[in-house]
Amino acid sequence: MRRAIRRRRLGRIGLLGAIGALLLFVISPMGCYLSRAAWEEARILSRRQPIDRLVADERTPDAERAKLALVLEARRFAADSLSLRPEESFTRYSRLDRDTLVLVVSAAYPDRLARKTWWFPVVGRFPYKGFFDFGAAHRTADALRRDGFDVSLGASSAFSTLGWFNDPVVSTTLRMDSVSLVNTVIHEITHTTFFAKGQVVFNESFASFVGGRGAIAFFRARGDSASMMRANAEWADDLLLGAFWARLHQQLDSAFAMHPDSVRDAVQQAANRERRLAARRRLYADARRRLVDSIGPRLQTYPAGWVERVPLDNAVVMARQVYATNLALFDSVLVAERDDLSRAVARIVAGAKARPADPFAGVRAQLTP
Repeated sequence: MRRAIRRRRLGRIGLLGAIGALLLFVISPMGCYLSRAAWEEARILSRRQPIDRLVADERTPDAERAKLALVLEARRFAADSLSLRPEESFTRYSRLDRDTLVLVVSAAYPDRLARKTWWFPVVGRFPYKGFFDFGAAHRTADALRRDGFDVSLGASSAFSTLGWFNDPVVSTTLRMDSVSLVNTVIHEITHTTFFAKGQVVFNESFASFVGGRGAIAFFRARGDSASMMRANAEWADDLLLGAFWARLHQQLDSAFAMHPDSVRDAVQQAANRERRLAARRRLYADARRRLVDSIGPRLQTYPAGWVERVPLDNAVVMARQVYATNLALFDSVLVAERDDLSRAVARIVAGAKARPADPFAGVRAQLTP
């Protein structure tokens, strides 16, 4: 009898402890952040309407109806021609009451190529953080700058829950031009098809490849030569800038490694840090000249003056690298598969699964005779 009573008491204590831990989590910064994200996601999901009904409804504005029909067509193409798995994503549409969906904050140390990361339950660590609360995004960015970080803050018009929910198309995404819209739909469906845990750079760069090349294939199959040429030009720009960011990343990494932070002497540490910062200033000045003199004249789809305005710091370089690492490697797989994008995607996924700790190495292994 006493044992039964004791077990009940321990059960109550365990339950109270779990409730207390949950309450502490909810009022913690991460708990508040996740609660706001969940609330915003619930609002978006609550506004969902079936896209096929909106397309068939004559009351739907013509421009909106045409874009929604294009989303459904891109979704079918992703499934039928690219063997991607859309699940139930992009079958519904949510109109939002704002022009920006989410603000994304990323940060890096100024004297070394190391990202600030954030941990999230289930999915692990990410080198960026999305905010539906724009005030919180700016406060986070300001706090990071005060702490000495390089900070990148930008808007995103689309997102994926990686198959956890039926992701709708949102009105901010629908404002894109046709090529960008198709690219985005295929990009996000790539995430629901395959997502390597803890490998954000691989996941985003792989999705950039599938989205870019998928848009080209989509408009080719559609017989839309003008849009196909535009998609080709955008992919050429992605490859060109991807190579630029990769080279700059390598130069910075080498320069920082020449003056390590691992020395024990405090005076030497301070001196090495100043040398790293001096090398950084020199390399970014050279990179700006290269952008203006060499890269800018070859870009086809970027607005005039972009190469003079784009910020150059460690946060920007590393944020760009997230979406543009080894794009040429993925293209090599496409060449090996004789321009069959579906087979190239399957081969890349197989390589990534074979080496989960280094999926890029797994893809390279797929190209080894």
